[in-house]
Amino acid sequence: MHSRKPFYLFVALLFALGLSASIYRGIEHHVPFLPGEQVQSWTVDAKVSFQGKGEPAEVSFSLPQDPAFEILVENTTSPGYGLTISNNEHDRRAVWSTRNAIGKQDLYYKVTLIPTGQTQIAAPDTPPAVEEYLWPATEQTAAEKVIDEVWSRSASNLTFAQQLMAVITGKDRSQNVELLLSSQSPTKLFVRMLHSKGIPAMEVNGLYLEDQRRRQQLSSFVEVYHKQQWVLFDLNKGTQGRPNNLLLWERTGRSVLDVMGGVNSLVNFSMLQDTRSALATSIDMMVNKNALDFSLYQLPLEEQSLFKSILLIPIGVLMVVFLRVIIGIKTSGTFMPVLIALAFIQTTLLTGLIGFLLIVSFGLMIRSYLSYLNLLLISRISAVIIVVIGIIGLFTMLAYKFGLSEGLTITYFPMIILAWTIERMSILWEEQGAKEVVMQGGGSLLVATLAYLAMSATWVQHWVFNFLGMHLVILALVLLMGQYTGYRLLELKRFKPLAGE
Repeated sequence: MHSRKPFYLFVALLFALGLSASIYRGIEHHVPFLPGEQVQSWTVDAKVSFQGKGEPAEVSFSLPQDPAFEILVENTTSPGYGLTISNNEHDRRAVWSTRNAIGKQDLYYKVTLIPTGQTQIAAPDTPPAVEEYLWPATEQTAAEKVIDEVWSRSASNLTFAQQLMAVITGKDRSQNVELLLSSQSPTKLFVRMLHSKGIPAMEVNGLYLEDQRRRQQLSSFVEVYHKQQWVLFDLNKGTQGRPNNLLLWERTGRSVLDVMGGVNSLVNFSMLQDTRSALATSIDMMVNKNALDFSLYQLPLEEQSLFKSILLIPIGVLMVVFLRVIIGIKTSGTFMPVLIALAFIQTTLLTGLIGFLLIVSFGLMIRSYLSYLNLLLISRISAVIIVVIGIIGLFTMLAYKFGLSEGLTITYFPMIILAWTIERMSILWEEQGAKEVVMQGGGSLLVATLAYLAMSATWVQHWVFNFLGMHLVILALVLLMGQYTGYRLLELKRFKPLAGE
């Protein structure tokens, strides 16, 4: 007797592989696990304005590059300007250029962002080099006293930064701090004091996202290096940590806006929050990353629609295997219920059941007449197919005449399968009687109905099309049930008297 261990290992491998692939797709590509999920998006408009001096102008504008937000769509509006976008790893900038800029100039940049939920800002393993700030002679003594005092009360780079922020932003500031703040902003003073102790820190610019806000400006923040991460400090508010509605716009230490050939430059931001489909968003993100190579979404819409129906068949097959092998329901034909269930999806359940019963009933009556003609099998089947087509056409015409729009969908029934079903039921009637026909026909309708309910579930249709790994899980379950050789549940009633003994 062969060992079944390799088989069970193979089934377990299929199950694990399919489940892992589906989970990976949901996490890595942000494909929602449930249909109808919505995500919040932010649309930010940046308006760059300046006065042209009648000479060539070049405008360099920093673009957002924040791990907490994924860029979905970005575009610019700049008539008469050339545009170059540099996608460097650490510095994304848009550069507009023109040969002649006269008078007021307006350039627009628009971006749609999706929150990723990643609030931590990773930093390199090796801290970036720090250039120590050379204090002016009038400020050096005051700065050294403040730094030494705070350093003695700290235990690490992070606690030093926390204590230093409290000293700079506190209400009871010392005279030394007041002296230093008289010539520089709290943010720059904070960074320079950190650099004096060799602590990596840099000034960054961020934008608070608030729905329907206009003419907003960037705010200054400081990122402090601590244990391979950047910790954010807001010296304007005296707080540590990153707010959920903060978009870091510029993180390289360079200026946000540089204008050559113009004066009085200014940038304003407007923003709007919106809700969009999580699935559509994930598709757009995969397109941006060129990750659609092995996705059905790269196919034309017509083929996508076809596959949405084809990929439901394994669900129907799973239902048939379970109901026949485990439950023990008899059907006319092995997988005829699956095709009937597919037709039910197009016709709706009630219309499909009525149409199926009418077609099979009329077909059986005509088939009973054909049996007296002693035709060959192929001729008899061909005649039944033609009769089925005629019956479907007749019922469709009657439904149209009586204004029953639901009856027009009866044409979705698989005609060849119906012809074979009529032929099998007719032979079964002659050999085993009407009772067996009713049992197998009723069983087929029951299985088709249950398969339809499973196949028409929105979340099932979502899974089988968006998570192709689920088909490996279905295959594993089918193979596993194929090893079952015990009693069907409906057979237990036959052996109930034996259990009583």
